[in-house]
Amino acid sequence: MTPKIGIPDTNLKSITKILNALLSDEYTLFTKTLNYHWNVQTLHFNDLHKFFDEQYHELLEIVDGVAERIRSLGCFALGSLIEFQKNTRLKEQAGKIPSAKQMIATLLLDHETIIRQLRTDLTLCDEKYGDIGTNDFLTGLMEKHEKIAWMLRSCL
Repeated sequence: MTPKIGIPDTNLKSITKILNALLSDEYTLFTKTLNYHWNVQTLHFNDLHKFFDEQYHELLEIVDGVAERIRSLGCFALGSLIEFQKNTRLKEQAGKIPSAKQMIATLLLDHETIIRQLRTDLTLCDEKYGDIGTNDFLTGLMEKHEKIAWMLRSCL
């Protein structure tokens, strides 16, 4: 059943497309961060292992929040690795274990990519699709990514 919340069905579908692309990005970043948590090697292993642990747990909460936002709009969230891979805008580095410094730089690049995309998406959700709720939701996510990006940037 489609929710009757003052947003036309066509707009809900467009918003869901935005959110499913974001979900794909967030899941990809979650997986990459988890991979780095497992495979980091450095003299500062313990610090980075814990640092990445905190980040992937926060990203898992973000993934769940994005999927629940999609469901609250009456649509279905993507849920397979194939769908995430097809819809993500982030680059994967399968089969490569970068240095600890490169891991940090790669995660920073991904968070900054998501931040830039969120700026575009939240404007679309508000001005084009009339969904202030999703705009507010995306603003909160942008702030979380900005904080993580600051922390990563401070490690370089």
